[in-house]
Amino acid sequence: MKTELKRSVCPYDCPDMCGLLVKVVDGQAVKVTGDPEHPYTRGTLCPKMVHYERTVHSPQRLTHPLLRIGEKGGGQFKAITWKEGIQRLADRWTGIISDYTAEAILPYSYAGTMGLVQRNCGEGFFHRLGASRLARTICSSAKGYGWASVMGETLAPHPDEVKKSDFIILWGSNALATNIHLLHNVRAAKRRGATVWLVDTYENPTAQIVDQVVLVRPGSDGALALGIMHILVREGWIDQAFMEQHVQGFEQFQGEVLPDYPPEKVSQITGIDVNLLELMAARYGKALAPFISLGSGLCRYGNGAMTVRAITCLPALVGAWGKSGGGLLASISTNKAFNTGRVTREDFMQKPTRIVNMNQLGYALTDLSEPPIMSLYVYHSNPVCVAPDQNMIIKGLRREDLFTVVHERFMTDTARYADLILPATSSLEHADIYRSYGHYGVQRAAAAIPPVGEAKSNWEVFQLLAQAMGFEEPFFNQTTDEVINQLIEPPTPWLGRVELAKLQEGRPVELSLPENYKTTFLTPSAKIELYNPSEAEPLPRYCEPYGDDAPFYLMSAPSLFSLNSSFNERPDLLRKKETAYLQMNPKDAENKNLQAGRSVIAFNERGEVPFMLKLTTKVPQGVVVTEGLFWYAKGPDDSTVNALTSQRLTDRAAGSTLYDVKVDVRLA
Repeated sequence: MKTELKRSVCPYDCPDMCGLLVKVVDGQAVKVTGDPEHPYTRGTLCPKMVHYERTVHSPQRLTHPLLRIGEKGGGQFKAITWKEGIQRLADRWTGIISDYTAEAILPYSYAGTMGLVQRNCGEGFFHRLGASRLARTICSSAKGYGWASVMGETLAPHPDEVKKSDFIILWGSNALATNIHLLHNVRAAKRRGATVWLVDTYENPTAQIVDQVVLVRPGSDGALALGIMHILVREGWIDQAFMEQHVQGFEQFQGEVLPDYPPEKVSQITGIDVNLLELMAARYGKALAPFISLGSGLCRYGNGAMTVRAITCLPALVGAWGKSGGGLLASISTNKAFNTGRVTREDFMQKPTRIVNMNQLGYALTDLSEPPIMSLYVYHSNPVCVAPDQNMIIKGLRREDLFTVVHERFMTDTARYADLILPATSSLEHADIYRSYGHYGVQRAAAAIPPVGEAKSNWEVFQLLAQAMGFEEPFFNQTTDEVINQLIEPPTPWLGRVELAKLQEGRPVELSLPENYKTTFLTPSAKIELYNPSEAEPLPRYCEPYGDDAPFYLMSAPSLFSLNSSFNERPDLLRKKETAYLQMNPKDAENKNLQAGRSVIAFNERGEVPFMLKLTTKVPQGVVVTEGLFWYAKGPDDSTVNALTSQRLTDRAAGSTLYDVKVDVRLA
């Protein structure tokens, strides 16, 4: 038997972008471990990736193109050839374009793979086709907007800064589930004497490693930040010299905003005791190098962008950016390291086409007209499971006149509604190049094994479709490696400073950071902009989330054993998740006459979903929590938590409001 050890990269939507070592025996992956040479992840993997070979070679893998033969959603298909599948697709699209124009075709994708080529190559195809465009804003667009409204294009701090901090706030972050390698740095800081606080809507699993938990009422984090800043100014715990040199608008902020957020008022808004609020401000204001790691959940409310904007102002008041170990890490953008336009090919658009927001897919499939959506092409996403307002999406997918194509590895909830399913490769079966949004590492990866069955990568399928649709652009004739090379040759100035030979051979490399980058503020004023004249509201404030006419905020939180809807194909991980639990405070359960271990229904105006009730004091009154997403076949019924979420958008950047939802609960 031929045994090889090959390098690869974790492809999933996680800030860590772990380096992998794949043991391959006779063309099959038999073991996946972490790469100890990776400069950030250093050989450690999360529980989901430890046995990634079980996903790659799962008996549930789709290995042939499939054509629907039963009713939509029934999961009945027959195997066909790739030639027949592509021809059927091309014929149907040709007819739709003739009858409705190409804007009647909608692509739907997000981050099922984070590789720069396989994730983005479809955009070039659909731009050339003239299809409707998708606003891909489901995750954290409001978070990015909030950061940018204060910091512009300023580089985020290197995550190793955390090691040098003496006071760390994990704000809206279950890092144990979503960012484990940052926790390595947090633990290192704790060994040096740092104190760690967690701010969240419930006592999530990361609480076990922190010193203090602060439970904030859902959607009120912005008021908490403003209340802390009120106290910092009142007590004089501010860095006046730093602000005079590096901050724009402190005087307006101090005079026009902060007086409205005294501790008593903030306590009423957030549910946080005044004494704890005062203590938090004192710890932050007196720290030598305070550091905030900002999660994404808190941006998924109707006030999400403004919330992030308010929190992002905090480090400026205490001069944290000028201190080794201080600052705020929201997300790391390395877009400027790559020529991504060479993959997305906006130049292929003959004219700008309409934009459909991915968070409003239900509306698009049921209400959109001129033209209506007549074909949906889904790749590396599972919208029936992960997108808001599940019942509305399913209503649209049941349309007999809608032609739905799903390019997938498994029979997901969305694939069950497809007219045509095309089998997709896993990340070990195709080449790509990756960048992180949690550190500054980049890495190229070759295919480690041949495709499983007849699976094809995104790029291979779009090449076949381009040929079938008669596209003649040379772009569609390139190999995957040639497309990757276009991203890095010639390198951008930033990428050009890494060891390119090392990158080309598939080893992890790290983008360098300029000297004094933490105090080089890339904003129009070259300062931190507490006052931003380009905004409709130049100063940050607190605004209320949407909420619903129901008693409990519903938190659909991440799980340690799945990532969005991924990994539901793994029996070993499903056993650890057990079932779809609804966590509730015992006092709320007593008031509702509900008992632990009973089947309950969470419901609101959009739908109802069954759960198994779990009682815990880790969840405050007025909040219920479910962790992880389940597929239909793996959950208790034919509906999942997103039957309860809303298609409403955030205040800026048209993001999702997946956490801005309220429900009631009754016995099943």
